Order: sequence, then structure tokens, then C-alpha cells
Amino acid sequence: MAADERRPRVAVLGAGLIGIDLAEKIQRSKKLDLRLVAGRDRESLGLRRATEMGYATATGGIASLLKAGPLDLVFDATNADSHAEHWAALQSTDTTLIDLTPTGLGTVIVPSINGAQAAGHRHINLVSCGGQAAIPLLHAISQRCTPTYIEVVSTGASASAGRATRLNLDQYIATTAAAIRSFTGTKGVKVLVNLSPAQPAPPFRVAMTVLAEGIRPAPVRTSIAAAAEDVRAFTPGFKVTAVAVDKDRISVAVEVAATGGRIPAYAGNLDIINAAAVLLAEQYAAR
Repeated sequence: MAADERRPRVAVLGAGLIGIDLAEKIQRSKKLDLRLVAGRDRESLGLRRATEMGYATATGGIASLLKAGPLDLVFDATNADSHAEHWAALQSTDTTLIDLTPTGLGTVIVPSINGAQAAGHRHINLVSCGGQAAIPLLHAISQRCTPTYIEVVSTGASASAGRATRLNLDQYIATTAAAIRSFTGTKGVKVLVNLSPAQPAPPFRVAMTVLAEGIRPAPVRTSIAAAAEDVRAFTPGFKVTAVAVDKDRISVAVEVAATGGRIPAYAGNLDIINAAAVLLAEQYAAR
């Protein structure tokens, strides 16, 4: 059997900012075989760009994937409102669906925390870009203290947020908050999102505030550093830029820069969720 035939056959559903960067990451992977990038409008900038990059493309959305033949993995990079329909179409097949939209459906996976659980599920949800940036650190903090309130503020460049992202901001906030509650056991969670039109475009930043009692600064700092290192293993542009810890309050700020692709450095929000998706797919390939 040829090497290509042993690699999982994958497709990207959606040809927006996230979908095109995801397709490029998959194409660079030696463990995955990109078979198709599917959109809805042949004249869209994303599909034209995918064609120019040499990828097989199709219109017709989920229907075109079903016609393309058996696929091992599909990445849904469309929008939250359409995802349930996509899963319904694929559920009776053997295809694993990795959801990059903020639907909250499927098994929620944050690779550095519960990535091993993905092996037992065919419907995987990656929360949101802000969730992938914040939850590893918040989970680490929650192992050292019992938070009573968590606030997360994500700020991204306006140019890095496509139409689907803007339409899904309400779902983004709700899904991210729900995932934070699940991974930290904290009921009081607030999630805020800012899209900045500033020029030059700012990097993707996430600021976290945690309130708790009896905080021990040294263990908390150690856990934050270890969690950040785990994320950097698959998202090299992830870095902690500030940590402040006292007896009842923890403040952490991170930045994510996109690296190694066509998207600009400020689009770290796209980079981190796509890197998480490709990591899970490559782990699937290894199995």
C-alpha cells in the first residue's frame, strides 16, 4: 500500500479565513491526506485561493463531501448555525467530525488537558480560539486553588475575524463560558470579546482574572508555566506575557502569534484553534 493511502483522508468544510489556513496546515502535515476543500460559492475569495494553492475544491458544502467518497476526518470551519446539519449528515458514516465552530456540540476537547479522550469519539468540539488559549491555564490554576469567579477577555484584530466569526459571537461567548465552567468547576464565569480595528493590527490577546481564597503564589506560577509549555508544543506562538498573583486574585495575560503560514502574525486566534485541530488529526493518524 502506498504511503498516501495509509494517511487518513481528510476534508475541510468552509473556505473562510479559518478554513484556508487549516487546509494549508493539513497540506504541510506528513500524516494527513487533504482530499477536498468544500465551500458554497465558487467565486468566493477563499475557494479561489484554495484552487490557486492547488487543492481540490468543490461547491455544495456538506453535499459535496458526501459525494467525494469515504473520508476519515472532516474539519468543520463554517459556522455554528450550520454545524448540527453537518453532523447529522455524517453521523451514519464512519467519518470523524472535528468542529471548529462554537456550537458546544460534541465532545469538548482541549488537547493539552484531555486530548487522549478524543480517540473514543467521532464528534469533537474545540470550543473556540479564546477557549483554547485560556482553558489550559485556567484548568492548571484550578488544580491549585478553588476559583469563585473567572473572567476572560479576548481581544483580536478585526481583520482576523471573518463573517462567520462575527455572526457567531453570542455562541462563542456562551460555549467558551460553559467549557471554562466544565474544566475548572467554577460557576461564576464571565467571557468578553473585543474586535479591535486598530492599525497596525494588534496580536491576539487573552486576559484572565481569577478570584479565589488562600492562593499560594509559587505553586500557581509553576502550574501556569507548565501549562503554557504544553500549549507551545503545538502552538509555538503562544506566550504568557504577564502573571500577577496575590492571596485572593490571579491575573494572567497571554498573546498568540501565528507562525509558519500565510496568515499574518496577528491572527493568532486562527492559529491556535487550527493547530489544535491538526494535532488531534495527527494523533488520529498515529492510531
